[in-house]
Amino acid sequence: MAEDSLFLEYRQLVKDIHFHNYRYHVLDDPLISDYEYDQMMKKLRGIEEQHPEWVKEDSPTRRAGDKPLDRFVKVRHPAPILSLANAFSGEDLRAWYERIVALDDRVQHSTFVMEPKIDGLTVVLHYENGIFVRGATRGDGEVGEDITENLRTVKAIPLHIPVEENGMHVPQRFVVRGEAFIFSKDFDALNQKLEEAGQKTYLNPRNTAAGSLRQLDPALTAARPLTVLTYAIVDSSEPTPETQWGTLNLLKALGFPVSSLNQQLDTIDEVVAQIPAWNERRDHIPFEVDGVVIKLNDLRVAAELGFVGKDPRGAIALKYPAREVTTVLKDIGVNVGRTGVLTPYAILDAVEIGGVVVKQATLHNFDFIKEKDIRIGDRILIKRAGDVIPYVIGPIKEVRTGAERIFTIPEVCPSCGQPTEHFEGEVAWFCVNSACPAQLVRNVEHFVSRGAMEIVGLGIKIVEQIIEAGLVKDVADLYTLTAADLLHLEGFAEKKAENLIEAIRVSKAQSLERLINALGIRGVGEVMATDLAGHYADMDELKSASETELMEIEGVGPNIAAAIVDWFSRPANQLVLEKLRKSGVWPKAQKEESSGPKVLMGYTFVITGTLPTLSRDEAKTLIEKNGGKTTDSVSKNTSFLVLGENAGSKLEKARTLGVRELSEADLYQLIQNSGKLV
Repeated sequence: MAEDSLFLEYRQLVKDIHFHNYRYHVLDDPLISDYEYDQMMKKLRGIEEQHPEWVKEDSPTRRAGDKPLDRFVKVRHPAPILSLANAFSGEDLRAWYERIVALDDRVQHSTFVMEPKIDGLTVVLHYENGIFVRGATRGDGEVGEDITENLRTVKAIPLHIPVEENGMHVPQRFVVRGEAFIFSKDFDALNQKLEEAGQKTYLNPRNTAAGSLRQLDPALTAARPLTVLTYAIVDSSEPTPETQWGTLNLLKALGFPVSSLNQQLDTIDEVVAQIPAWNERRDHIPFEVDGVVIKLNDLRVAAELGFVGKDPRGAIALKYPAREVTTVLKDIGVNVGRTGVLTPYAILDAVEIGGVVVKQATLHNFDFIKEKDIRIGDRILIKRAGDVIPYVIGPIKEVRTGAERIFTIPEVCPSCGQPTEHFEGEVAWFCVNSACPAQLVRNVEHFVSRGAMEIVGLGIKIVEQIIEAGLVKDVADLYTLTAADLLHLEGFAEKKAENLIEAIRVSKAQSLERLINALGIRGVGEVMATDLAGHYADMDELKSASETELMEIEGVGPNIAAAIVDWFSRPANQLVLEKLRKSGVWPKAQKEESSGPKVLMGYTFVITGTLPTLSRDEAKTLIEKNGGKTTDSVSKNTSFLVLGENAGSKLEKARTLGVRELSEADLYQLIQNSGKLV
């Protein structure tokens, strides 16, 4: 009876999680917090570990991405998945209407549905007895590719049809058509994250969505912010609505995501009258659209109208005017971001595009310039979408005169004049001067943060104040500040100024590993800084280390070793170090005597979430004191994940890799048992 009760609890948990996924990913209206959702998922996984035989295809745990595929299997669609003919104006729409009225006078009694033409990848979703069992690409319209495991990771797609709540009969067979895409804000956030990591960015959301769904490794698909909107029933074992509007309402009632922009209109005149509104709406739609689809609402009439070639007569796509123009690339400029990444941009002959005169456009990165063979003086094609900065698509090579110049990546930073840095295999180029004006705020903010020098009270707004006032030109200048300097700044009274100066003074006693981390050397975080402090007595020893010596330290590869040596070789950075020394910021490594056996030797730990009593730093110290190693990222070499509340993505990856989880109490137990598992 206990097992029966647990099974009922398990199925209810599955149902509840599906409901909350729908509220969050489809309706964008969550009813519970992320923490509550995480606890539900944790409980579900715990039950599934005890009873793997209960796990079905609709389990929410199946969304993380299964093992990589060898290749895509071909799937024949149950009905043709067709594209549409195009119209480009209201006159074209009226001409289409007159053609189909002439073929079947019932058309004049049908209403119309207008839907956004999503610029994404068509997907076909198969359900059997209400369970999602297969997903495919459009392919050639007759045969597509099986991307089921990748589509399982898209949380907007229901893994089961919750028809029992709607009093509907579960179709034995149900096939839905939709469009997979990425919201514009999610695409921008993804590219920003990639750029900050020095990785190659994506050109547009459509290609990113298509490429993500055709990954052989579903885990890579799961890492992309994909979503779906549905708009058609391809096949069903049960009767379906005879109108397009009814189809959309049924899909919505069954839990499928459906666009809120869809409209039902009575006449072709009303459809044509809506075109200006759709053109104006274009810039405010939160995803890429390249037009509007107009469909006969009467699906029986639409089907009986047949096809022109492979284009159905009962629907047509009104394409938006192209927002692409050509102009001359006068020069290529380079910006320096707050993280030191150098980003090129196009300087253009002024040109009007989408009603706006533009003189600059995005060039993405230096690899993009090389791959597209973009040269200064080229006539280039640029595109503007919405209110964002226009971007370069590529050069028109056929009109070259021979006077065009190949762009050379700058060897020095355009902001501070210091040499730039780049490593083979990486996309980004960097300025690593700690006093570079373009990145000074970010460098000082990192220097004073927790895990670095931890100067209490020195937040980002005060950092911006002291830099804007010219009081700090590099991080070492913090230690020459006086209370009198601060009293000239807005918001500072005598007590506040004295407290901040005291906090700066106290930070001089921070450890060597904190100072190493605070310097912001690329690739050197808290864990690496601790490893370096364990091998070198002070900054003098570290700055004298060669790349060969550094690579003898576990976890230090050639790129990080080169980055460390390069940072210490820069005169501007050497000046900062000398100023720190004169200010008394020159810690020595703390050589602690071993207090006992290294019972965690050979184990690698990752810590995530908030532990009950230990801070992140205290947990690391406890592990390392007992011979264990800590790292920031989960990999196949991770022995244990030490898990606290509000865990992030590390937990999902650890479970995907089968890494054992420990609570804080489990960690203490492991140490007490001399590193033996119980």
